[in-house]
Amino acid sequence: MRDYDAATAFLGEWGRFQRLVFFLLSASIIPNGFNGMSAVFLAGTPEHHCAVPPEANLSAEWLNASIPLETQGGQAAPSHCRRYRLAALRNFSALGLRPGSDVELSSLEQEPCLDGWEYSRDVYHSTIVTQWNLVCEDDWKAPLTTSLFFVGVLIGSFISGQLSDRFGRKNILFLTMAVQTGFSFLQIFSTSWEMFTVLFVIVGMGQISNYVVAFILGTEILGKSVRILFATLGVCIFFAIGYMLLPLFAYFIRDWRMLLLALTVPGLFCVPLWWIIPESPRWLLSQGRYEEAEAIIRKAAKINGVPVPAVLFDTTEDSKAEQQQKAILLDLFRTRNIATITIMSLLLWFLTSVGYFGLSLSTPNWHGNAYLNCFLSAVIEVPAYVIAWLLLRSFPRRYSLSGIFFLGGSVVLFIQLVPADFYVLSIGLVMLGKFGITAAFSMLYVYNVELYPTLVRNMAVGATSMASRLGSIIAPYFVYLGAYDRFLPYILMGSLTVLIGILTLFLPESYGNPLPESFEQMLKVKCFRNGQQTTVIRNSKESPKILATPL
Repeated sequence: MRDYDAATAFLGEWGRFQRLVFFLLSASIIPNGFNGMSAVFLAGTPEHHCAVPPEANLSAEWLNASIPLETQGGQAAPSHCRRYRLAALRNFSALGLRPGSDVELSSLEQEPCLDGWEYSRDVYHSTIVTQWNLVCEDDWKAPLTTSLFFVGVLIGSFISGQLSDRFGRKNILFLTMAVQTGFSFLQIFSTSWEMFTVLFVIVGMGQISNYVVAFILGTEILGKSVRILFATLGVCIFFAIGYMLLPLFAYFIRDWRMLLLALTVPGLFCVPLWWIIPESPRWLLSQGRYEEAEAIIRKAAKINGVPVPAVLFDTTEDSKAEQQQKAILLDLFRTRNIATITIMSLLLWFLTSVGYFGLSLSTPNWHGNAYLNCFLSAVIEVPAYVIAWLLLRSFPRRYSLSGIFFLGGSVVLFIQLVPADFYVLSIGLVMLGKFGITAAFSMLYVYNVELYPTLVRNMAVGATSMASRLGSIIAPYFVYLGAYDRFLPYILMGSLTVLIGILTLFLPESYGNPLPESFEQMLKVKCFRNGQQTTVIRNSKESPKILATPL
């Protein structure tokens, strides 16, 4: 098992079997792309003002003047939550008085929207905001909907790692696909905001679990060179494709229930994949299920048309003892060295997520068309993933990540220097900042996988992804700070991104090493060799060791 890569090298790197797993697992990620950001349109808030019922019998002049003007963004605009007292307007209209000339509007008494609201249909025809009037006194419910979705994502990140480490990658992958698709369908029949939100939490649990488990399954089945391709140009680009489909679906389907139905249907196409996608042989070996693992490898060899060696795995007594190990969360803090790696990884993922989701969720606030802005925000992720793949192929992880973090953070910080009228330049800088943070985000997945052994690898990715979701829960409130100062969110996100660029330099280097199969091998990937021994590694149970690292 420790020589898994060597034992399966006869399969090749890019045979028919690998291509099949690569594209099918990548395609299974597409629904995650549009479900992850669907709240942008499902919970969109259109322009609105107080409704005036027809029985008020107001003249056309008084009907147009019934909504007071307020200063919004430095300009006068109709109030969203107040109207002039309707009883007084009815009397003025009956007497034939004219607003402005006969009656001073600023002196009139105001009242809340007692008869509901009228919503603009220019951008959205129907959303959960218009369905349940989540405005004015209830306007806190719309952003809370997004935050609670990410709470579900947080829970899913935590439990998916442990469940798939215990019950298998494939079983949990398809279970979480069913959860995401099934509960998204149930949301269509929501009769209240509370019902919609509870179901949305469960959808979030399935959404991230599906992504994490598919990622781990692919990295464990595919070979070393294809693994990086899968983690960047595979999983991430197919996620971006789903993200790009979201504004296209939303543009043509502007009713939230029908949009949700359209976003749910693609999940059904993943059902036949159960009979095609195999279980992870690495996981089966870690559980001592050698015959099942060998059967998968032999089937892969048959698909690739290559001969199979007489003996695939040497099941020695040492490996038999290892198969009895059961991982728990505390194993991520087993020694001082492992605990340091884990704590730094958690912080890195948390702050990266704040930047990524803060910039993604702010797209409706950008100048211009909301659908186009969302589409551009998705499109910029494609070149970001390509650059991430190129960096992962040829450069050390630490320096690549640190450089891309510095790029994204410094560009976002520069936005505060752009004059208010230069909307195109501001949007361009935001897009460039998201380019950097997105590239770093995809690289983090590969980096994290390379640091942990098979027994806890999925648990480690789940735990760090859980930290990422804590950042996504907080991210909407970073966007909200723009109501006080439009540059404040960018200052905070840019500063934090530069900070984690510095933090990355203190992490161990995994470039050039095979995936670790045991905790002992995890300690060896602290640095990688390049002919010079310069770094001293110390853990809580061993004397100092000299390992190799490049300058």
